[in-house]
Amino acid sequence: MAEVLLVDDDKRFLEATVQLLGLLGHRVTAADSVAQARELVSKNQYTHMILDLIMPDGSGLHILEALPPKSNTKITLITGHPSIKSIVKNLYGSNISYLIKPIDLQQLESLFEDEKSSDKKSSSVKLHFNYLVGESEPMQRVYEMIERVATTKANVMLMGESGVGKEMVAAAIHFASEVEGDFVAANCGAFSRELINSELFGHEKGAFTGATYRKAGVFEQANKGTLFLDEITEMPIDLQTNLLRVLETQKVTRLGSTTSVDIEGRVVSATNRTEQDLAQQGCLREDLYFRLAVFPIHIPPLRTRKSDIPLLVQHFLVAFNQEYGGDIGVSDASLQRLMEYDWPGNVRELRHVVHRAYIMADQDQNLLVLPEKLSSPFSKVTPQASAGIRVGKTVEEVERELIASTLEHFGGDKRQTAEMLGISLKTLYNRLNSYGDVEI
Repeated sequence: MAEVLLVDDDKRFLEATVQLLGLLGHRVTAADSVAQARELVSKNQYTHMILDLIMPDGSGLHILEALPPKSNTKITLITGHPSIKSIVKNLYGSNISYLIKPIDLQQLESLFEDEKSSDKKSSSVKLHFNYLVGESEPMQRVYEMIERVATTKANVMLMGESGVGKEMVAAAIHFASEVEGDFVAANCGAFSRELINSELFGHEKGAFTGATYRKAGVFEQANKGTLFLDEITEMPIDLQTNLLRVLETQKVTRLGSTTSVDIEGRVVSATNRTEQDLAQQGCLREDLYFRLAVFPIHIPPLRTRKSDIPLLVQHFLVAFNQEYGGDIGVSDASLQRLMEYDWPGNVRELRHVVHRAYIMADQDQNLLVLPEKLSSPFSKVTPQASAGIRVGKTVEEVERELIASTLEHFGGDKRQTAEMLGISLKTLYNRLNSYGDVEI
């Protein structure tokens, strides 16, 4: 049984949540103001505190100031809207849990799982479309794009930095499309110039020296399915006309053959170049771009969705534990270090670091052991200090950043900002008035 302090100025929410926590067998004390909560904290000890983010008489973080040094109390902040969860995480850090209204029994129950489970997670995380991990707002946008394109036959171009997981997104699109054929992946950058047409379109026996048997190209292999062409911009520009012809006619002709084969299916291509790069560097024909990028999807870099790092780490640990028959977890301190790094190599780099740390794990405590330095020799981005609560940064400054970020997100619309923050319009105006230099 946990000792819980629940703080929110919404009395209906307080009553309902107290009942839910009671159903879970926990002892709950409720407060509807910062002042009341601070007084309770000064006199009592709580194992968990669930705090509204912004209330009329202050921020939920003001309550934390009343906690004794090195307190083990678990902190959960309540946010009013899913789309600001990532903003809140960037501002307040990863060591605080988050709940999004409306709160149900399952959300509350997740807060009170065995404390060891945070160090030794063995259950699988949710996979979206059987392949993708992450609940952040940038990934939610990717999921929406996948859902939309899955109902069509449109070709998709995936754009994003190296290591963001473009092949996983391509496989997810295939899974969501529920097509008859297979998912076939091909790396255009790995094909030699002499064999690229054979790899793509196939060849007949005797078509060239060394062609000792008939071979179906990747287009035929992916018939009625999904063909993933990675590093599409590495294909020689003068050979791209052959690919364009196949996309236009939906027919392939094997090398050495005089007859064509009908093919159908979706082509998902991928590049780590931007649209500006494509236009300026001349690495992709314009007419081929319009055939391939009917529906472009931009995959976010890991540094813009750091709230997904704990889920990704858990996902990798599950896989490594199954592979090696271990029971290795991750400490809060290690997870914090992973959250503070900017991951220029994206998800691929994160998996590499977790794998290395798994091999070096502390076998007595069954915990990952991270290297002294996380940066790789290929890092192009200097790790930045994480945004969030820092020494010398006041609660008021952090709260002000949150309000300013949300206001900017909504183009200055104060009603939408108040709704998203879960506060009244009056409270928002009071806060803005107190800042003085903020235009209201």
